[in-house]
Amino acid sequence: MSSEAQPFIPLSIPCLAGNEAKYLQECVTTNWVSSVGPFVDRFEKTLAAELHAPYAVATVNGTAALHIALLIAGVKPGDEVLVSDMTFIASVNAVRYAGAEPIFVDCESTYLQMDVDLVANFLDAQCQTKNGQIFNRTTGRRIAAIVPVDVLGHPVDMDALLEVAKRYQLPVIEDAAESLGARYKNRPCGGLADIGCLSFNGNKTFTAGGGGMILTHREDWGKRARHLVTQAKSDVAEYIHDEVGYNYRLTNIQAAVGCAQFENKHSYIEKKRQIAARYQAAFSNRAGLRLIGESTDAYSSYWLSTILVDSTKFGLTCRELRQKLREAKIESRPLWQPMHLNAPYRDCQRLGGHIAEQAYAHALSLPSSVGLSEADQDRVISVILSC
Repeated sequence: MSSEAQPFIPLSIPCLAGNEAKYLQECVTTNWVSSVGPFVDRFEKTLAAELHAPYAVATVNGTAALHIALLIAGVKPGDEVLVSDMTFIASVNAVRYAGAEPIFVDCESTYLQMDVDLVANFLDAQCQTKNGQIFNRTTGRRIAAIVPVDVLGHPVDMDALLEVAKRYQLPVIEDAAESLGARYKNRPCGGLADIGCLSFNGNKTFTAGGGGMILTHREDWGKRARHLVTQAKSDVAEYIHDEVGYNYRLTNIQAAVGCAQFENKHSYIEKKRQIAARYQAAFSNRAGLRLIGESTDAYSSYWLSTILVDSTKFGLTCRELRQKLREAKIESRPLWQPMHLNAPYRDCQRLGGHIAEQAYAHALSLPSSVGLSEADQDRVISVILSC
């Protein structure tokens, strides 16, 4: 079959094969379509129980969840926040929304997660403690939080990071936008740190068409998060507000889709892992290709199966391979440009950055939809191996 006659294979699209239509019809029938409704409460309770974090607050998207998480953790204008350099820009934009400045932390080279040693070395050697708080010697600014990102659905070495953070009394906010369903030492991602943030964007393993969620173990933080996302109303009936709040609530319609999606939590994660395993088996003997796998402490969600391309051995660069796939009507995607290379953040302090730059140059994410058929995956594999 010619490439013109073959169907397009997307990178990652939702699978809406459960109770989505039924629950959406229920929203329409009952008129519960906006930011109040039974599915919002149900969605929050489901994720709180799943991630062993008793306080869950649904938000309009993952970026909003990160923004509020930073505020409830005590990040203030003029502070600095340590954040992963290898991430989607939303993780960093949220820091700026809070009025703080990011300090970018490079990733380690095997799984592309935040390099905990860089964090420890920076806090030990380049910062000083005053009155129980820690300050950057170079800028004089207070270090207020650490935001590791579970890149591609694989957790950071959270125990090691939490140990460093505890030494300096820094809150850790886990950006688990890509890792819902993953585990670290048999503990669920999203519930590993002081605060966890989720995303239910359309390209995620579990979607609500949009949306996010804040999860925390602290009751005071949970209450404050709910207060802030609902416009900070101190008196709902009289429309009295006690501070600047935000219209960050999730709709009942979105929560209905999210509830239906998460009913398939085990099968969706298993399918993602099967896709990764098939890619791994197919490329294991091809020089110049390496699938980014998982550590012995991790059970990755494999949100996007991603390979590293060594052009000196494979014969094509990452971008050249992407073009070959595009010509075959197959979508693929490089990883994000490291944050320190993006125009709004080029002047920010960074710890390392070389590994993230290498990952950007050599990594390529392959089709990983939950609904990806074996025939379509074989087509992806065939195009790559024919190069």
